[in-house]
Amino acid sequence: MKNYVNVRNLKVASILYEFINKEALPDSALSKEYFWLEFDKLIHDLTPINLELLKTREDLQTKINGWFKEKKEQFNSDEYEQFLKQIGYLEKECSDFVITTENIDSEISLQSGPQLVVPLSNSRYAINAANARWGSLYDALYGTDVINEEDDAKKREAYNPIRGMKVITFAKDFLDQIIPLANSSHRDITSYSIIEGKLIATIRDGDITTLLDSNMIKGYQGEPSYPTSILFKNNNLHIEVQIDRSDAIGKTDDAGIKDIILESAITTIMDCEDSVAAVDAEDKVLLYRNWLGLIKGTLTSTFKKDNQTIQRTLNRNRIYNSLSNDQFELSGRSLLFVRNVGHLMMCDAVLNQDNQAIPEGILDCVVTSLIAKHDLLKNGKFQNSRENSIYIVKPKMHGSKEVAFSNLLFSRVEQMLELKTSTIKIGVMDEERRTSLNLKNCLSEVKDRIVFINTGFLDRTGDEIHTSMELGPMIPKSLMKTATWLNAYEQSNVSTGLSTGFQGKAYIGKGMWAMPDLMNDMLEQKISQVTAGANTAWVPSPTAAVLHALHYHKVDVRLVQRSLKNHPTKLRKKMLEIPLTQNDRLNSIDIKNELDNNIQGILGYVVRWINQGVGCSKVPDINGIGLMEDRATLRISSQYIANWLYHNVCSEKQVMDTLTRMAKVVDEQNAADLEYTPMSVDLENSIAFQTACELIFKGHEQPNGYTEPILHRRRIQIKDKKMVAK
Repeated sequence: MKNYVNVRNLKVASILYEFINKEALPDSALSKEYFWLEFDKLIHDLTPINLELLKTREDLQTKINGWFKEKKEQFNSDEYEQFLKQIGYLEKECSDFVITTENIDSEISLQSGPQLVVPLSNSRYAINAANARWGSLYDALYGTDVINEEDDAKKREAYNPIRGMKVITFAKDFLDQIIPLANSSHRDITSYSIIEGKLIATIRDGDITTLLDSNMIKGYQGEPSYPTSILFKNNNLHIEVQIDRSDAIGKTDDAGIKDIILESAITTIMDCEDSVAAVDAEDKVLLYRNWLGLIKGTLTSTFKKDNQTIQRTLNRNRIYNSLSNDQFELSGRSLLFVRNVGHLMMCDAVLNQDNQAIPEGILDCVVTSLIAKHDLLKNGKFQNSRENSIYIVKPKMHGSKEVAFSNLLFSRVEQMLELKTSTIKIGVMDEERRTSLNLKNCLSEVKDRIVFINTGFLDRTGDEIHTSMELGPMIPKSLMKTATWLNAYEQSNVSTGLSTGFQGKAYIGKGMWAMPDLMNDMLEQKISQVTAGANTAWVPSPTAAVLHALHYHKVDVRLVQRSLKNHPTKLRKKMLEIPLTQNDRLNSIDIKNELDNNIQGILGYVVRWINQGVGCSKVPDINGIGLMEDRATLRISSQYIANWLYHNVCSEKQVMDTLTRMAKVVDEQNAADLEYTPMSVDLENSIAFQTACELIFKGHEQPNGYTEPILHRRRIQIKDKKMVAK
């Protein structure tokens, strides 16, 4: 039984009420009475608009389903496009415009680099991500498959000097490519010094050389003649070469280099959405409290490693001497965004006057913005935004009216919290079909506060499948990345951003690298996102951020974007091409493999979400490759099988047999986890297993194919069960 406090016309869960009054509101320049009065007004003014937008989604999908049923045998793409215009799904494109957002931090407007997304529910991960602004290239190379294990270069418990030498060779080749010397290689240098504002490098034979481009050196630490670190800058990203001849690594290097530190995760999205399992007031307060700790600089995390207790805290700024011997600082932390939930879900942490749960997205916006106000008031140890802005990423919006509603919500929250107009900036997740097809119109609704757009293959494919569910079976997931609509969508995102003035002002982003153990593959493939014009892209870990940063040194995104600026933006027709297959083109082996892989991923993710409240997991696929799974991956997998079931590509029995078989596989994969609850011992009474079944067998009827309604209901069921057991 939840405990509520009556506040105005609202009922607020006591744990949330106490958190806001005792932790979030103090020093915010807002009184408790004023806050709850304005919150009550905002909830009752905006909830009806939110609900009406959700009804529009349902109405449009009903019309599309009916049209597909009627036209299935004589489908015509031109007629389909006209139909979507008639019902308002496709909007008439707005007039040309240029975004006018002001007070954007340089991490967004000037720098291009990796972006981390991390569950805000895990304080340790959150701190690590915030600190991932700077990372060791040596560590990133040594600990991953970027460095091969040939010639006795294997990773061992103790340091392997043969592997270490391969790391150093790779790193110095990188320096030669990015920070070239005038007439030598960094491999041949025995010492570095700074004389009269210039880098002087001594070569093995006693000669000296300097930088090919003297403007690349920006500062140093230590004494100019014997610096302990030298700071360089390339493509607006910093590189720090650390020197210490007494260090275990430095004493083996001719020049005494002990490490090369790269500016890596320029920005981080602290996630309240897809990578967390937050279903009630208790869960929401955990997220909000961690966000407050990040903003105030007080968040800590203590854990044990190798029998030692380690405490994580936020990094301080980095201090350097300039070439004219003045001191300057660089931020030691990533610029933080916070991702709120979308418009769909309701949250019973607060009930309205009709005892109905309020829209969770409204609650998120109010509370995360209230907390971020402390940054603007300089109430913390550090400053997140030097431009006094708050950065909120808004996901899963459908079309320009829903984006306009977010703009209205942000404006009302600014008024409520006594913030300047457009203080709250928005990142629009271009991951739903109605948004990607009407992206220019969506951006026009937030042209005064937009700072970020990005693409999302998983959610966008999930919506593609669900929207066209009635028309026919979809091509296998393995073929979807070559589909016409997807390539057009990725190109449209960049071209629309550039045509509306994003260059030099806002981020155009690309999606996640989902295989955290395959860093060499990432190094080879993810550069394509940079050459496509994205000035940021998602990575799954601080290590991946360091390695992805190499791409932004090799490619100047500013030049790429200039070359793409006048590319065509009229890609709607290609984006409307539906990726259908024919049943007779799918053989039994392909169908089995697709079911095995998708269902293993579904079960591996769902069992942790439901039983342990873990919203982001590394789940092995059928080949043993670990994949980062969150609700987006769950959405695409469950929608695939729901689609194939609906069109008789596979049978219900076949799917159920696969679920049963894969439950045992997933249980075996998690056997070492002492907190894990097996499914296969009692499938009928395993709430996690039944959740996976429901996501598949009821996937056809879920709103836009979203997984949240089922997941939340089932997770609450588990939490209630545990409460009764206590």
